[in-house]
Amino acid sequence: MGKLNSIPLFCSIAIAILLSTPIAHCKIAQGPKAVENWFQKLNHAKPKMTKLHFYFHDIVSGRNPTSIRVAQANSTSHSPTSFGLLAMLDDRLTTGPAINSTTIGRAQGIVGVDSLEEFSLLMSLIFVFTKGKFSGSTLSLLGRNTVLNEYREMPIVGGSGVFRLARGIATAKTHTLSNNGDAVVEYHVVVMHY
Repeated sequence: MGKLNSIPLFCSIAIAILLSTPIAHCKIAQGPKAVENWFQKLNHAKPKMTKLHFYFHDIVSGRNPTSIRVAQANSTSHSPTSFGLLAMLDDRLTTGPAINSTTIGRAQGIVGVDSLEEFSLLMSLIFVFTKGKFSGSTLSLLGRNTVLNEYREMPIVGGSGVFRLARGIATAKTHTLSNNGDAVVEYHVVVMHY
């Protein structure tokens, strides 16, 4: 019975958080009819290529981390690669590598250490753009990040808003990695979209 009483409380908290969170608004109509009309015009549309450059600030230390461990296997602490660790993140995307650079969006999603032999991450991320001409649009990244390599290539598998039906490549390069695990990663993204 105690569990049933906590469900309305949980729902109330979730609704309060959702209502207090700023939402990026896209300038493209997103209702079902608008999307259907967009698809009908797609036969005549030419694909566009867009190049993006930004920095990803992954903060794991301090009082306000943007990346937190949410689960791990019993064997994770004994693994040289931390195999089985899962983390959720809500990292800032900025125009430059400095912590006070202009924020243009967030990288939100889940990452998991996916290899027993090398340190690599399975990344499922949404780049949510909140400022500039792509405000309200998103790009979806799903791929393997071999973080110790200088350059890592990961696929862009979709998007929304301006980036509907996006496909492309994100190239990541670690800009800085501090002793406490905080990282700034430079991203170059090239996408085709309509």
